[in-house]
Amino acid sequence: MQCAFLDRMLGPIMRYLVKARVKSGKERELIRAIGQGSLGRGSIAGDEYLHNMKQARVDAGSVATWVEVCFCDPPLEEERPYWEEYFDLLSVKDAHSRRNCRHENGTERWACCDCDCTNKLEEKLRHQGSSFLESLRASCSGGL
Repeated sequence: MQCAFLDRMLGPIMRYLVKARVKSGKERELIRAIGQGSLGRGSIAGDEYLHNMKQARVDAGSVATWVEVCFCDPPLEEERPYWEEYFDLLSVKDAHSRRNCRHENGTERWACCDCDCTNKLEEKLRHQGSSFLESLRASCSGGL
């Protein structure tokens, strides 16, 4: 099973709830990187950065929140330099519900391979705050 291979090679798949604020003066650069598809270029995480920004929500205090799927130990070891170019990372918290996780509670080994926990968490976030990208574009007077 490929997930078993990934687990041995990369460690367990983890979900993190990331809260961050765009660094002052970096808004236009971030919009440009997202629009050009260059955000995270060179990272093994590939298009995950763009997916995260599309799913991210922002609150009234301009704090962006997204779900990050990461294989690193420590969390976001690979992604952190790419994010920190544009963001001040405020918190990175484990978003893995171990109580409900079929792999963690022993009911189904390697359940994370086909798990929809990330989608469910992203759907829950969709009802909080507003779209990060829309807010960022508006703050940049149309962005690109």
